[in-house]
Amino acid sequence: MGKPLLDVQDLKTSFFTRAGEVQAVRGVSFRIAKGEVVGIVGESGSGKSITAKSILSLLPPPGRVLGGRVLFDGEDLLSKPEKELRRIRGNRIAMIFQDPMTSLNPVRTIGGQLTEVLVRHRKLSQRQAEARAVELLRLVGISSPEARMKQYPHEFSGGMRQRVVIAMALSCEPELLIADEPTTALDVTIQAQILELMKELQQKTETAILLITHDLGVVAQICTRVVVMYGGLVMEEGPVDDIFYNPKHPYTHGLLRSLPRVHKGSRERLVPIEGTPPDLLHPPTGCPFAGRCPHTMDICSERPPYFDAGPDHRSLCWLLDERVKEKGGDSDE
Repeated sequence: MGKPLLDVQDLKTSFFTRAGEVQAVRGVSFRIAKGEVVGIVGESGSGKSITAKSILSLLPPPGRVLGGRVLFDGEDLLSKPEKELRRIRGNRIAMIFQDPMTSLNPVRTIGGQLTEVLVRHRKLSQRQAEARAVELLRLVGISSPEARMKQYPHEFSGGMRQRVVIAMALSCEPELLIADEPTTALDVTIQAQILELMKELQQKTETAILLITHDLGVVAQICTRVVVMYGGLVMEEGPVDDIFYNPKHPYTHGLLRSLPRVHKGSRERLVPIEGTPPDLLHPPTGCPFAGRCPHTMDICSERPPYFDAGPDHRSLCWLLDERVKEKGGDSDE
């Protein structure tokens, strides 16, 4: 990988609650190149969405970034004042949030919300912004865009609202698009359409995409590389094919075994991951997955380093340590 567009380095984010400090993100690092599509996967509570919001300093209180760097085109976003961040958000970096209904203002027309972004960031006149907004709605597959510009969010279906949110995110031709569960609560037909739309737009605009999801099937359709998160840490990272066909972390194995395999042509029982995620009020000092892992060893009480598992492939697991392999550990089970 050449110079990355986004370089997240040892990011740490906590929420300071009455019960204590919830260590939601505990040292996350990954990179995204220009035009690349990277997926972040993991169970609910693994730190996926908090990582994304930390990148753009959009954390709800009482959340706070405690350490690390977020380099965007070589500049640290975490060191920038709010005024500068506003020039970047929605312009050079755009975000699609989970629920399109709460992302749109219910008392403003779709056209008004689309043109506001264009007038503010691209300095277009109102007429130019309206023409561009109509073009964007047409681009994301909304019919009769001129008429739709005058309508309100409640007059759109869930899938159409998500298309509007995507149009809004792409309106300033961002260099990076962060999509947080963009197909949540949509039926499978609409989900497939939205994913196909994102893939087509990414190819046309060469926008880099960070896709946050718990659905590995979605990742297989659109991503080139995968970051697997658990307990506020990156458990494994690598190319899509490596993660799906040659996973090295037991947690990744568990996620894949819990997926239905319709292509096999036979009925197969899904295998759940036993146990519960770690309490991030009191996170484990060792491997966060040790309490649920079928391969747990004494050394797992210490946090492992990242081991090289192949080209651009790394895993946070002691099973890849040569000393463990010599004693009979098997990383391919």
